[in-house]
Amino acid sequence: MMITVAIILIVAALTVPTIMTQVYSVRLKYSATDLSGLLQRARMEAVRKNTFYSVQTVAGNPVEEQVVDKTTTAVASIPPAVMAQSVNVTFGSGSGAPGEAGFITALNFSGGAASGLGGLPSFNARGLPCVATGGLTCVSTPGQGFVFFLSGTSGSSGSTGWAAVIVTASGRCQVWTYDGTNWNQQ
Repeated sequence: MMITVAIILIVAALTVPTIMTQVYSVRLKYSATDLSGLLQRARMEAVRKNTFYSVQTVAGNPVEEQVVDKTTTAVASIPPAVMAQSVNVTFGSGSGAPGEAGFITALNFSGGAASGLGGLPSFNARGLPCVATGGLTCVSTPGQGFVFFLSGTSGSSGSTGWAAVIVTASGRCQVWTYDGTNWNQQ
């Protein structure tokens, strides 16, 4: 009986870290999916209201992404997307994601990928990506898209998982995950 219990404990000790890594991976994917949904809602609301809406990060743990209007006031009709515990969001390049430069290049944004330094990622009244540069201006560059990188550390192994949310030049949202070797669209 004791040998059986010992074997069960050993097997459990070996499988729990793997299970926890998968749990953190699922949390990261759900956070990316929630962010994608928020971006899509912001896009639809911008078209509906014939104005532009932006998405901004609210610091904290957990991090929140919220939709704001021209005056950077939160839009009450769109609830914020709450990221999973210990998930970080970076807009544009410089996130430290594996193969980041090659991944962004492979997206083939003819107008380039918008950077977090230029302003808030936004959608104009036609539902196309633009960058809110402050005040009442939202600059739209033909062919430009957005990239949001999400990272989260798994508790047991300490490894960092990665996901990305892409907004194409036509305003479509895509979720990508990194499997340790390649970026894969979900």
